[in-house]
Amino acid sequence: MYVGAIFFPLLGATIAGFLGRWIGDRAAQWATVICMAIAAACGISAFIQVALGHAPGVAPLFTFIDVGGFEVSWALRYDTLSVVMVAMVTFISTLIHLYSVGYMSHDATIPRFFAYLSLFTFMMLMLVTADNLVQLFFGWEGVGLASYLLIGYWYEKDSANRAAMKAFIVNRVGDVFFMLGLALTFWTFQSVEFDTIFASVEQAQAQRFLGMPALEVIGVLLFLGACGKSAQLGLHTWLPDAMEGPTPVSALIHAATMVTAGVFLMARMSPVMEYAPTALAIVTIVGASTAIFAATIGCVQNDIKRIIAYSTCSQLGYMFFAVGVGVYQAAVFHLFTHAFFKALLFLGAGSVIHAMSDEQDIRKMGGIWKKIPVTYTVMWIGSLALAGVPYFAGYYSKDMVLEVAYAAHSGPGMYAFAMGLLAAFLTAFYSWRLLILTFHGTPRADHHTMEHVHESPLVMLVPLLVLSVGAVFTGYVFYDFFVGHDQEAFWNGAIFNGPDNHVLHHAHEVPAWVPLAPTVAGVAGIALAYVLYMFAPGIPGKLASSFGGLYRFLLNKWYFDELYDAIFVKPAQALARAFWKTGDVKLIDGMPNGAAALAVDAAQGAVKLQTGRVANYAFTMIIGLVAFVSLLLLGMPR
Repeated sequence: MYVGAIFFPLLGATIAGFLGRWIGDRAAQWATVICMAIAAACGISAFIQVALGHAPGVAPLFTFIDVGGFEVSWALRYDTLSVVMVAMVTFISTLIHLYSVGYMSHDATIPRFFAYLSLFTFMMLMLVTADNLVQLFFGWEGVGLASYLLIGYWYEKDSANRAAMKAFIVNRVGDVFFMLGLALTFWTFQSVEFDTIFASVEQAQAQRFLGMPALEVIGVLLFLGACGKSAQLGLHTWLPDAMEGPTPVSALIHAATMVTAGVFLMARMSPVMEYAPTALAIVTIVGASTAIFAATIGCVQNDIKRIIAYSTCSQLGYMFFAVGVGVYQAAVFHLFTHAFFKALLFLGAGSVIHAMSDEQDIRKMGGIWKKIPVTYTVMWIGSLALAGVPYFAGYYSKDMVLEVAYAAHSGPGMYAFAMGLLAAFLTAFYSWRLLILTFHGTPRADHHTMEHVHESPLVMLVPLLVLSVGAVFTGYVFYDFFVGHDQEAFWNGAIFNGPDNHVLHHAHEVPAWVPLAPTVAGVAGIALAYVLYMFAPGIPGKLASSFGGLYRFLLNKWYFDELYDAIFVKPAQALARAFWKTGDVKLIDGMPNGAAALAVDAAQGAVKLQTGRVANYAFTMIIGLVAFVSLLLLGMPR
């Protein structure tokens, strides 16, 4: 059954990709939906078995690599961490596939889209069920490839092509660090198998690499690899541009796959990370900085999908600083609940875009809540969960992340708590800014667009309603399993906390104001959004004018794209141009072209000798004869 959860998406991708032209659009899309539904049923069944105490294990399939004594098997790891991810990925992906039946109904290449979508899901499942780092890297690169195909799905648009290339290249930067971390892990442990690595961690503490503790270097390298996939500060620039893909793609990337891969990697490698305190401190600081950085940008964006995209970036920061303080359970808990309300928000945004005739600018919306009441309701539910309002899913998971940061009683932990609290305020603010500008006030769209505003079809609304249930109840239902009193039995060794790591225990004993603070911050952010955009809508424009420099700084995303363009892109282009003009054109092409030109010139000179006049030929013969006799005489011995 567990094997079925992983390979049915591949079956669906194969049917749609190779047979879609013959079986037709409708059959292709429903084949993938049915395969995903079967996979989700298998994944949920496996999750229930683990929750009931089923023993973890490994299902070997075949030998993947066998070269010179280096052998890597292809096996499916069956433990709580893998099963949680499989259940979440397959369930969310099934709903997104179903939603896509309606959203992509007018697309010209439906089988190709559904094949890519199912392939993306399969690659993520390969990643989370890997039993060794090489197999994990296969899934890691697979989701990178599939994201490239999906982000650039509408390849006739230049912006989509650029976004796909950007995502691919930025992720390759992170992947270089991942490969270095993988190589150093093998050098340290003489194995890439997780069980072998984890069993030898304590003995490997004495290992050094370039004068530094090897485990610290491994931790930093793997984290830098995770930064690419999970869009942490510095390698985040691909994430907002990924909105060029269809909205279901945005939902899948941001909710269940790809961006969660980095968090999963950190949780999977928790036995190594626990013995790399410096690496964990770096993870904490970068994660907290990402949370506040993305939240500030989200406050001024106007594209409905980009606002939600930056909220993803910010929430990933929360997950990483939970990892940084050593409470991987809290990070995975927030990853789990976030998948439901973030998928809900993206698909809800897609429903808005569908209703508004493909308009995405919230400044051109407004006054539509009565026309699309179901979409309006689910967007409220998703926003309440994202803002951490009691007692929605985000309230339980995000608050726990902040509590463990406070309970860590360390400099990085307190920095993370402060930044996380401020980000919670900003998250609530930009979430309600989106709601108010999108649904309330005077309509700002043109008359033709407003006449055609309509609710989405049932095939799109059903996934939204199911996700709404998850956005409300997953935090409450799974709290005890993930981070509560039952967490140790639930995780059953899949996540490792060091013998001196009692942060999760201390998090349940923090002062009363600590769990209250995020709620107060969220309510304050909501109140501020109402004041600025509902009751006094003229104030934001005045603030933007008064603080024009700050506004442009945030609107231009802290100028990271411009900075990278100046430091990396333009010098690389100049270097490439130099290699092209000098190395290729002048040297590589120049030598054969020059030889050919000399041959042509010589031939043209020789042609001039053929005048057709007998006197010229006789004169030439006499000169040749004289030259020949002269050489003979000079060469004769005296």
